[in-house]
Amino acid sequence: MELVEATADDLNALVGRWYDLAKAMEDYSELNELTYTDVNEVPDGGFRAHLDDEDITDYLIVHTGDTIGFVTLREGNHGSRQYSRYLRIVNLAIDEDHRNRGHGTEVVERVKKMAREQGCDLLKVSCEWQNEGARRFYRDLSFQPKQIDYAQPLE
Repeated sequence: MELVEATADDLNALVGRWYDLAKAMEDYSELNELTYTDVNEVPDGGFRAHLDDEDITDYLIVHTGDTIGFVTLREGNHGSRQYSRYLRIVNLAIDEDHRNRGHGTEVVERVKKMAREQGCDLLKVSCEWQNEGARRFYRDLSFQPKQIDYAQPLE
């Protein structure tokens, strides 16, 4: 398995996989409701902006020559903290027919190695509170709960 940095040629693959991930997140909170009813409505501008942002990198997850998912990483810094330089997993999605085969674990291990090589001292990730499968996945990989995000729609 390898992580291949995405390019403009990969925008359709990224948008399609992001849509599937975002659509699945609707099940966990009404605040996750998408404005798009179909993947074809999603503009590729969000991922295109990632390509120009030096703090964000999208990677295709490739296994035996086939793309089986994607991961989005964002670098950051909390200068006032002992663990100050971090890499955040923003999105991690493995295609449904490739799940539960260790690919997600392998991606996280590769990301940890990348983070260390980039001089980071902390790896961060968040997931939906109601997504017990994701919470268990990250706990099993020795991530510790650190904070809880709250949200309130302003209507």
